[in-house]
Amino acid sequence: MEVKVCVRNLSKSTTEEELQVLFAQAGEVIAAEIVRDREKGGSRGFAFVTMSALSEADRAVNLFNAFVFSGHILQVGLAVPRKQRSSISAMYEP
Repeated sequence: MEVKVCVRNLSKSTTEEELQVLFAQAGEVIAAEIVRDREKGGSRGFAFVTMSALSEADRAVNLFNAFVFSGHILQVGLAVPRKQRSSISAMYEP
């Protein structure tokens, strides 16, 4: 089962290839996608890395959360699917 990991606080110059190499230390990387600004095309400073299994995603979180990469302290956690994010946000709205 593929699992996405959210990676925040990336250097604007980080590439998908660099993320694939880094996260391959935790297991098989299916994809690495840097989120880009729609208008300018530059990095927004975060990405999603898809790992091939939950155990590998957990290993990636343990290895790389608070890891210094390109001078930035990464924030890494399991990605929350959009539907769950919406319902979680709704619970906190007045």
